[in-house]
Amino acid sequence: MEILFYIAATVAVAAGLSVVLQQKPVYSALSLIVVLCALAVVYLLLGAEFMAMIQVIVYAGAIMVLFVLVIMLLNARQEAPTDRSRVARWLGPPLLAAFVLEVLTLVWRAFPANPATVAAPSGGPRPIGELLFRGYVLPFEATSILVLVAVLGAVVLAKKEF
Repeated sequence: MEILFYIAATVAVAAGLSVVLQQKPVYSALSLIVVLCALAVVYLLLGAEFMAMIQVIVYAGAIMVLFVLVIMLLNARQEAPTDRSRVARWLGPPLLAAFVLEVLTLVWRAFPANPATVAAPSGGPRPIGELLFRGYVLPFEATSILVLVAVLGAVVLAKKEF
């Protein structure tokens, strides 16, 4: 199981780097689908089957289909190469190192030294559904409206005049 975790984590990190480094937006979106599927494998290894299926169905399925649709509607081509400034060249690597160090420090503090002290998650889909549709119904609906407006905006931008 540990080997499978390291394989899934390596795939997720490599595909995450590919999302950022790709020149074509469609390839970047496809790399993001790989990241989301690798995270679903990690959820399965943690025993969170419901979260793994939601990850694949909602994120890798529905939302990424919307992303690819919008990219294709906008007929996005290869990104034009940009000329980075001297400030970005000199400040970028140290700031990136500081960011990575901060993230590693937070992860190190978040996980206890003895994993046996962590309580197993209880529940399943019912508590998640109750929390989502009772406690957080307004943000849930606002997010759905935001996604709808984004897709409509992409359609308006991609509309060709005749």
